[in-house]
Amino acid sequence: MSEPLKVFLVAVEPSGDALGADLIAALRESCGNDVSIAGVGGPRMAELGVRSAVDISGLAILGLLDGLKTYPQILKKVNETVEAAMAFEADSVVLIDSWGFMIRVAQRLQKRENAPFLIKYVGPQIWAARPRRANVLAQSVDHLLTIHAFDQPMFEAAGLATTFVGNPALERPVTGDGTAFRRKHGIDKGTIVIGVLFGSRPSELRRIGPAIRDAIAALQAQLPGAVFVTPAAPAIAEGVRAALNEDPRMTNVLVVEEDEKRDATSAMNVALAVSGTATTELALAGVPTVSTYRLGWLSYWIYKNILFKAKYFSLVNIAADQELIIEHAQDEANGERLAASVQVLLDENSSGRSRGPALQAAAEAMKGDGRSSARAAEAVHGLTAARKRPD
Repeated sequence: MSEPLKVFLVAVEPSGDALGADLIAALRESCGNDVSIAGVGGPRMAELGVRSAVDISGLAILGLLDGLKTYPQILKKVNETVEAAMAFEADSVVLIDSWGFMIRVAQRLQKRENAPFLIKYVGPQIWAARPRRANVLAQSVDHLLTIHAFDQPMFEAAGLATTFVGNPALERPVTGDGTAFRRKHGIDKGTIVIGVLFGSRPSELRRIGPAIRDAIAALQAQLPGAVFVTPAAPAIAEGVRAALNEDPRMTNVLVVEEDEKRDATSAMNVALAVSGTATTELALAGVPTVSTYRLGWLSYWIYKNILFKAKYFSLVNIAADQELIIEHAQDEANGERLAASVQVLLDENSSGRSRGPALQAAAEAMKGDGRSSARAAEAVHGLTAARKRPD
């Protein structure tokens, strides 16, 4: 009997950790004992027994200047990750999302004797900015698994073998029991519940958090009975609680744990969220949403004037080619404007013109056939086996 194939997964952000956990589960289900898995990741992967070989705390970074400030730390973790993969004697390494970190890991692994087969899982968003990254990736890894169908021809044109697998994030349950959530927390049926999602990175909380708190304060004045619910990502939960507790304006703000997120989502009338995976999940749940983000001024100028080419920054809007999610970035991301847009969504709900159904339809169209993780697992196993067992 052949020895198990050794697959090493690398994920350094919460969304990547979730993708890694889904992939681990799918690999075990389809391959059983034919695959041995190790890696670098977060709590979701650890729950499945793949404990991180490297401490990834502090690696969820947003913005060019934030990356430069922490570059020595990043480089140290990159080298530790490379050493861990080589010590595991990996047959393949799956590098999940997180462009800057993963491309450095890939380029260093390439130079090693008996280098593993390198698979990038989730490509850089070259349809929005920096199309030359397709060429860099083609020179740095052996195969790409993409979550968007429109990615494949662009990366193949750069000479990179690519497999479209779909987006597992859209296949996870995003809703729960909203009635039970309201009952548990003493929220009446007719009370307006506004979801507030501060993102998943400390840098996001630092940059956009004050404007979101300003928006909450403005909405509290307009809607004194409303309840604000914050499902806080583990990486920033402590920081969210501290920021809210230190702001005397913050009343009727309920911070809930990750395990209540789906029930909380189902209880929401509308939401205000930092741009990212959360906004796509809210769309899938049919929750009308205002999306926002803010970078350092120089990073934003570079992105806006040189790098970023898309009309919208929310993936659902890009896919639908219309602003289903209301967007406010940078200087427009202030408390007054954010609060006003949340009120627009509440008014639409009251008049029977909720964006919820259109959001759900757009997100469902992005989902695919519901086998994304299974297809990713099949691709990883097949590519690894072809390289390890060419006969």
